Amino acid sequence: METDCIKEPLPAGTRLLHIGPHKTGTTAIQGALFAAKDTMPEHGVDFPAHSRHPMEAALAACARPAMMGDTVPTDKHWTRLLDAVRATGDRTSVISSEFFADAQDDETLARIVEQLGGERVHILITLRPLARIMPSQWQQYVQNGLRMGYGDWLEHMLRKAPYEQPNPSFWRRHRHDRLVERWARVVGPERVTVVVVDDGDRDGLLRTFEALLGLPARLLRPVPDAANRSLTLAETEMLRKLNVEFRGNGLPDELYSKLVRNGAVMHMKNACSPTPQDVKITTPQWAIEAAGAIGAEMAGTIAATGVRVVGDTALLSAVPEAGSEAGSEAVREASGVPRIAPEVAAQALYGALAAAASAPVRHSAPAKARTVHQTSSKELVRVLGHRCLKKLRRR
Repeated sequence: METDCIKEPLPAGTRLLHIGPHKTGTTAIQGALFAAKDTMPEHGVDFPAHSRHPMEAALAACARPAMMGDTVPTDKHWTRLLDAVRATGDRTSVISSEFFADAQDDETLARIVEQLGGERVHILITLRPLARIMPSQWQQYVQNGLRMGYGDWLEHMLRKAPYEQPNPSFWRRHRHDRLVERWARVVGPERVTVVVVDDGDRDGLLRTFEALLGLPARLLRPVPDAANRSLTLAETEMLRKLNVEFRGNGLPDELYSKLVRNGAVMHMKNACSPTPQDVKITTPQWAIEAAGAIGAEMAGTIAATGVRVVGDTALLSAVPEAGSEAGSEAVREASGVPRIAPEVAAQALYGALAAAASAPVRHSAPAKARTVHQTSSKELVRVLGHRCLKKLRRR
């Protein structure tokens, strides 16, 4: 089913809550909104969050844990965002975090809506086909400590009831029909808009947000974000095997957050771009077909809820042909065994070392502490050397 384009923006004063879910263009939208936050007020729209993505606030609101080893979100994060939203007064505002999709019960959803403005709140849900989401979501779970390979993970998600292990959050996020039903029960179907993202229209989602918010065309522009790129198969497998060693040796989660996810992986993403020779994470045909069948079921249920749907719901059940980028093992077989390039391995190792040496650097004049990616190799070696000497002298 294909729906019409948005002809009228949401009423002035609406508080638009974009809940994702994950891997549906959320980072691109958040980057574009944050980049335009100083321009949008000229057109009656505010972006009240203090950062591109108010993840901690959303996690606190939904009573969900932080990523492995990260600081636990508190009510202060949520209260700060609420205060910023209330400060927008009668103006239209937009909040975006895919972690709102992790809210589990109607009571939590109702509280979030009431605190954000009650009847002024309109829910926006963006959807992509499961076949596109699964490889991206798997590698994201690996970045949070998952040790299971992609094939086994697919077996558990699609073939092993109750389909909750090892990641219970997957179907809470990506059983999209139930996600839509949960929010429609709380706010009513007339205050829910579902946007089916068309991967063939790169800027289509930005244009949809502009139409909903009443912004001028082309005000929202893509913002490059190397840190958000997906890992290649070789990069993901390197990290997955590191996760096995990490867990096997009982190291603390805080160390993983600092040295691995925010050190090695983050630096590797920023410093290295995938090449045509890299083997992509590909999905076997049986899993693509299973995802397509689930997508067809979800599309029918969503249509029956009475929510507004923008885009073609047939995309949710589309099954890519064997050998396409979205799926089959043909790409993997043709490309040979995935191998990590020495440059990539070196950058990952440097990122971990830089994270270990990320203490503030002394200057003659006051200056901000530098991030791990701003520390030169020469200075890194010097800092590590001094730390090693201190430990030896203590002994």
